[in-house]
Formats: sequence, C-alpha cells, structure tokens
Amino acid sequence: MKAGFMAALAGLLFALGLGLGGMTDPAKVVGFLDFAGAWDPSLAFVMGGALAVHAPLQRLIRRRRSPVLATEFPARSKARVDLRLVGGAALFGVGWGLAGYCPGPALVSLASGTGTALLFGASMLGGMLLFRIVDGMRARLAAGLVTSSS
Repeated sequence: MKAGFMAALAGLLFALGLGLGGMTDPAKVVGFLDFAGAWDPSLAFVMGGALAVHAPLQRLIRRRRSPVLATEFPARSKARVDLRLVGGAALFGVGWGLAGYCPGPALVSLASGTGTALLFGASMLGGMLLFRIVDGMRARLAAGLVTSSS
C-alpha cells in the first residue's frame, strides 16, 4: 500500500514536472531538436534541472544499505551495447523528433484529450503490442520451439 502510494505520488510529480517544463508540447520538443532551424534551447534547462536534482540525490541514495520501500536495490544492468539496442534507440529518437512526443509526456498529454495526443497514445500502444508479438516470435524461433514456416 505504501509503495503503491509513493509510486503514484512519484508519477504525479513526474507528470507535473513534464507539464510545467513544456515537455508535453510537441512543438516545443521539435523546436529543441531543430538545430538547423529555429532552435529553442529552453528544454535544456528542464533537463539540466532534472540532472541537478537527481545527481546529488543518487549519491545519497546509493549510500543507504537498502531502499526505503523495498528490501534491496535492483541489480545494475550489465546489458551490452549491441545492434538491437542501438537500433531501438535510433528508432526511439527518430519517432521523438518526428512526433515531438516520447512516452512519458505522451501519457501525460492523454489527459488533455486532444486528437494528436490520443492518436500518439494509440500508436504507441500499437507499437508496444507489435514489438511484444514480434519479440515473442523471435524468442520462440531462437529457442527452436517453432520453425519459420509454422
């Protein structure tokens, strides 16, 4: 119960920060990414503010023996950088630059009920489902559970 409440509170604070910082405005995000045109650097201050808050808190948190709401810290990922990771990151960046939304601000923008936010949310959900299907098929093929002709 306490962990769920804190997760909801953190999500609310994150959503407020995204909204106040202008991250839910696709035009502002596209303006930030438009280095060759009318570049709007204001989102750099949002990102810098987030880093200024996160960096000192991260040091304090890592000094603790355990987190406040869990028994242990999650293990750090040892995932290596491979073509799949780079390809996914590139696809994410291109989508962000074209639409002006990334997942967090898109979810916050759904509350506005605008057509573009709803369309992006539906597209994002469709992309996630498609990835799940394709990745599941790929994993079954790799495990030899099915053949490519079945």
